[in-house]
Amino acid sequence: MIRYLLRRFVTMLVTLLIISALVFLIIKLPPGDFLTNQIAELRSQGEAASVAKAEFLIKQYGLDRPVWEQYLVWIGLWPGPSGFSGILQGDWGWSFEFDRPVSEVVGDALWLTILINLVVVVFVHVVAIPIAIYSATRQYSVGDYIATFIGYIGLATPSFLLALILLYYTNRWFGISIGGLYDSRFAGQPWSWEKVQSLLGHLIVPTLVIGLGGTAAMIRRMRANLLDELGKQYFVTARAKGMPPPRALLKYPFRMSLNPFMADIGNLLPHLISGSVLVSLVLSLPTVGPLLLQALKSQDQFLAGFILMFVAMLTVIGMLISDLLLAWLDPRIRLSGR
Repeated sequence: MIRYLLRRFVTMLVTLLIISALVFLIIKLPPGDFLTNQIAELRSQGEAASVAKAEFLIKQYGLDRPVWEQYLVWIGLWPGPSGFSGILQGDWGWSFEFDRPVSEVVGDALWLTILINLVVVVFVHVVAIPIAIYSATRQYSVGDYIATFIGYIGLATPSFLLALILLYYTNRWFGISIGGLYDSRFAGQPWSWEKVQSLLGHLIVPTLVIGLGGTAAMIRRMRANLLDELGKQYFVTARAKGMPPPRALLKYPFRMSLNPFMADIGNLLPHLISGSVLVSLVLSLPTVGPLLLQALKSQDQFLAGFILMFVAMLTVIGMLISDLLLAWLDPRIRLSGR
């Protein structure tokens, strides 16, 4: 196991290095960048002092160097004006649009993004798995038809429309302030129990909106997987030998039906982040999704590059977790390496 983890760790580093090169090149493909565009605008307005500051930032972050050298300086494998100072050294760069270090811009947004997505993942599995088991074991019953109808509604409902509806009614019925992850009076305040309570209350709407589509899809897929497993010979034999139905269901068919979902964990977290950008804009959520959209629009390369690398890191970590869970869940995978 240790050799396997070491091998995967090296593979993850190489993968992230390749992704970082692709991310940087794609960000640099459009002509110009934030500072050159700003310099052109400031010169047209005759603001010499601001132009001098922008030119200083270009030299400070090596943006006047060749692209390959800019990339190596950004990663931290090539000395820049300040020596070796890149992502590997913990320097995430400077956000030219916000005129602050990237670490300060994305500081709270990073952990809030992780918190929201973890809550959504738990919500999807806790809600979808029992409904799917009930629907599969009672095929063509009234409950099965109701679950199927709810699943289709969840897949067909636009997330932004659901967000607007829930925002209105949660504010009208429960008095929860519209938008954000806590009341406006807690903005900029240190964390306290009242602020945590406000955060938990405001998590309800984003969890329902972001998780509804995934819950509906998981119900449909898991129901189909379970029905396929319940029709196989090993389950029929187990039932014929007198194994209790709950044990026969949970010990084999249920575990096998989870395989596709364990394999999808690597794609689930980045998909939730990229797929919830519109919801984050509607709900005014302080996550990295709106920041990434704004950074790409303004060509704020260091901010956009770091967020994309953050999503890539979530992907490779998720793939490792999914492989370990699959090996633990399915003996066929665990024993195949021997």
